[in-house]
Amino acid sequence: MNTETSDTKAIEQVVATVERTQRAKDVEGFLALFHHDALWTTAHGKVLIGFDAIAEFTRAVLPAASWPGEVTYEAVHTQFLRPDVAAVKVRQVYHSAEGDAEGTPLYVMTKHDDGRWLLHAGQNTEVRVEQG
Repeated sequence: MNTETSDTKAIEQVVATVERTQRAKDVEGFLALFHHDALWTTAHGKVLIGFDAIAEFTRAVLPAASWPGEVTYEAVHTQFLRPDVAAVKVRQVYHSAEGDAEGTPLYVMTKHDDGRWLLHAGQNTEVRVEQG
């Protein structure tokens, strides 16, 4: 397996872990995915700069979060900007009895010295469906 293929699989595992930790409300598991210098923008536009801000927000919000249904995350495109930096387009779907809603996060991930891929920057955008 070439390096890019193994890195792509490792990145897909990070995205799967985002899904798993969000569903389980596993705050520490979720936070373990972040670079100490991360920049994160939530789906509602809240900008969190640095690990401490991300941790404070996550610890306050994730345990009490509730949604009618489940959320799935899928890495749909990974583009290596450098061998140790990747832009990852994610398809995020909120499945509920009222119908599905979608988000389209972009994660910038960096490869840590120990080989782990970490979330370094993230921007989530709600997909709006035009009525008409």
